[in-house]
Amino acid sequence: MSARPYGAICALTKACEVIEPRWTLPILNQLWNGYSRFSDLRRAVGNISPGILSKRLSDLEKAGLVERIEDRAKGTVDYLRTAKAIELEAAMDLLAVWAQRNIDADLALADGDLSQMMWFFSREVKSAALPSRRIVMRFHFTDEGGPFPVYWLVSEPGTSIEVCVKVPDFDVDLYVETTKLSWNAIFYGRSSVSREIDAGRLFVTGDALLERTMPQWLPQSGYAAVKGIRLLSAAD
Repeated sequence: MSARPYGAICALTKACEVIEPRWTLPILNQLWNGYSRFSDLRRAVGNISPGILSKRLSDLEKAGLVERIEDRAKGTVDYLRTAKAIELEAAMDLLAVWAQRNIDADLALADGDLSQMMWFFSREVKSAALPSRRIVMRFHFTDEGGPFPVYWLVSEPGTSIEVCVKVPDFDVDLYVETTKLSWNAIFYGRSSVSREIDAGRLFVTGDALLERTMPQWLPQSGYAAVKGIRLLSAAD
């Protein structure tokens, strides 16, 4: 938006000047997904610094793609898409479909940030498909080189699902051992629970009901059912 113009007046080129700077489309995507608060946007976008997110939101506001709504009484600020941004949905949707069909799964899923992934996962789990009692799940990601390869998910009726890196004071109902690549492949429809188990990349043990209903409570991307999707290789 403040970068040097391309010097061409082609309509597509002009559109690129507005939406091309890094992080612009991911921010618009998460606004599309319903996140409107700065902290939620930062977590949902992933790996973006507060300074850059602030600048990109300011740029989007100046471009007429985002409206900043401040509630002084509550001390909150929300960011909403304008009609101009909403009009971009069709183009963004086609880009996502193209990626599912044309980018190899190993490349598309290789760089996921685990903390961001699990935060998003905890918000999207289909809690209505879980038994109506406290549920504790332990997830171990064997390919995570960071300090927290193990996460716990705690679900209790009437409360939001929590994800943490500290051992909770409850017995574990379900143990899951997998890789980030495998887990993301299931979410994005590049594979399935049964396929990953057969490939030896997903191990699940514990409560029989949770095991059996895993495909029902696991969240999936809205693009998981794209026709012609490129699947993750059957075996490493």
